[in-house]
Amino acid sequence: MKITFLGTGTSQGIPVIACGCAVCQSTDHRDKRLRVSVLIEDSAQTIVIDSGPDFRYQMLRAGVKDLDAILFTHEHKDHVAGLDDIRPFNYLLKKRIDIYATERVQQALKREFSYIFSDIQYHGIPQINVHTVTDEPFKVGETSITPIEVLHYKLPVIGYRIKDFTYITDAKTVSDASFEKIKGSKYLVINALQREDHISHFTLNEAIAFANKVGAEQTYFTHMSHNLGLHAEIEKELPSHIKLAFDGLSFEVD
Repeated sequence: MKITFLGTGTSQGIPVIACGCAVCQSTDHRDKRLRVSVLIEDSAQTIVIDSGPDFRYQMLRAGVKDLDAILFTHEHKDHVAGLDDIRPFNYLLKKRIDIYATERVQQALKREFSYIFSDIQYHGIPQINVHTVTDEPFKVGETSITPIEVLHYKLPVIGYRIKDFTYITDAKTVSDASFEKIKGSKYLVINALQREDHISHFTLNEAIAFANKVGAEQTYFTHMSHNLGLHAEIEKELPSHIKLAFDGLSFEVD
């Protein structure tokens, strides 16, 4: 199974519009971050977690030629805004795309993309099959997926575990029950927004502590803001089993 980071930034991305800070002005490609998303290629299945506003460019940049499913973590715009851009997959591959989301997120998608769900279906709109995510494991094709609920302040967000890979974004609180689902992961992805305390996201130190608690062989931080600092500088502070992800980074999971 191959994992590719399509985007590792926050809702504003990096560089942030009109910002002159060192991170936004950096020439290091690792400091250029699109909105957060990840590509999972597992045998015959191609899955994306979240389709944010950069989805179209992320598909082009990564050279994605097929798509079977999108798993949604939650309904914030930086995670759902690009749903309309699945249309070329519908047209060229002549298939509908499977969408996996909780009932609450489905309601948000119906508000944001009412024309997709309208009784009046006009030519060229996105073609989707909607599947409801609960707390029970499910399959996309032959790929088994375990949903993991975390809290983004008070908003439930769904992380996903596939084999020994666990992906969590926008987390601030993880219950004991959810931790049990994460435990034993060899590869962990979690959010690390910034150094300063934040009401709904792990800080750098909180993310490090959580990574150490899980004890994965390799942890990658994602959903990073320009307030975190320069990629090259932050990585010097991290132990060998923790790295900052960056757009385009990929690795294999057994």
